[in-house]
Amino acid sequence: MLWAAAGVVTLGFLVALECAARHYGLPGPITTQAREVVFAPDSGPLLYAGMALTMVVLTWRQRLLAAGAAVGIDVVFWLVRWAVGADMNFGNGALWVVLGCAVVAVTRRSGPERALLLKGSGLGLLLVAGHKTGDTWLLITSKTRPTVLDAYVATADHALGDPSWLVGRLVRATEPVGDHVLHLVYGQLPLAAALVGLYQLRRVAVERRFPRHHLVRTFLVIGLLGPAVYMIFPVVGPVYAYGADGGAWAAGALWPDTLPSIGAPHPMPFDGITPRNCMPSLHTAWATTLFVHSRKGSRAMRWAGTFWLVATLTATLGFGYHYGADLVAGVVFALTVEAAMRAQARGWDRSATRLVVHGTVVFVLMLVSYLRLPSRMAELPWLAGPLLVLAMASVVHHYVRTTGRWDPKAVPSPTPETGPEPGPGPAPTEPRPELV
Repeated sequence: MLWAAAGVVTLGFLVALECAARHYGLPGPITTQAREVVFAPDSGPLLYAGMALTMVVLTWRQRLLAAGAAVGIDVVFWLVRWAVGADMNFGNGALWVVLGCAVVAVTRRSGPERALLLKGSGLGLLLVAGHKTGDTWLLITSKTRPTVLDAYVATADHALGDPSWLVGRLVRATEPVGDHVLHLVYGQLPLAAALVGLYQLRRVAVERRFPRHHLVRTFLVIGLLGPAVYMIFPVVGPVYAYGADGGAWAAGALWPDTLPSIGAPHPMPFDGITPRNCMPSLHTAWATTLFVHSRKGSRAMRWAGTFWLVATLTATLGFGYHYGADLVAGVVFALTVEAAMRAQARGWDRSATRLVVHGTVVFVLMLVSYLRLPSRMAELPWLAGPLLVLAMASVVHHYVRTTGRWDPKAVPSPTPETGPEPGPGPAPTEPRPELV
């Protein structure tokens, strides 16, 4: 029943976004995903990541057949496109396999096996649909928010030492190697999330059920909720508001060489094309949840999660896509959503409620301070900067302490040297008389 209700809500949301996009003369998430059944996809790796998530419910033999079918279909599409001179890309085969699994579930399966296969297909499609939904949200923000609040965030960012300007110069100094590596990390964050999700879901085919909570759930919810904040707090980022990429709409070609002056901030008119996708930094939020979920993996996965978090933070600042204030808010936003998703999976209690309320209050206070107190924050950086960091750290500490109590404690297994753990033995009995 819960999965059915979630499916209906998701479909209604996608239809609403489709109608909104059509209002502005552009295709919405349903149309763009449907086109990729035949036409060249936007992201082949993302489609194959979605197929991999679907295959967690399949046996190894079925996975090999599905992967072979996807590659074969892509080869056929590739040859046809090459012959007619169409756009070249791959990924159609992966989408066909995911849709095929859904058809098989409806027509050839029943009971729990049908539900499991439909859940796998839905998870794969949702990963791709989440990306399409984000694109539509960004279109809506650019069309409905004619002014942006970059001047407020840039002013408040003085309290943090203007990290975007600093890291932007560092990234420019490491070109072209650093630039290429960071672009790869920044662009393939959904693929990295899918890999961690696959690790968490690796036993689904054996246990025939999904775990109560995994990374993909939080990843999708962050992508759903984040753009709603974009509508409330529209910001385009320093590379557009203060850099050459903003063209005639920019306040000046300042980023990353010249810091903007501290003054009375005001809303800035901006074009109807650039997405207002800065506050909070969803790339930071996604990388934070990736880091959190990678802590339960192998040593290699823990190192990879750490690298992805550090590289993503560097890229968001170094490319001028975000201010430091966006990143601080993004961490708080991520941990609040993650706490709510974990509480929903395990059951709400007082500790979960306190944690989610704490994160929500801190996040709202950050947005209010950026909007109402930016000049005071810039004038008192020695006070405002540490307070921002401490507010974020309080949420991090509360999350670690609370979720640490939620996690089950591992019971050490007995060893030949120590034997089993001592415990209550059998009840004493009366001594039996000796037989003589």
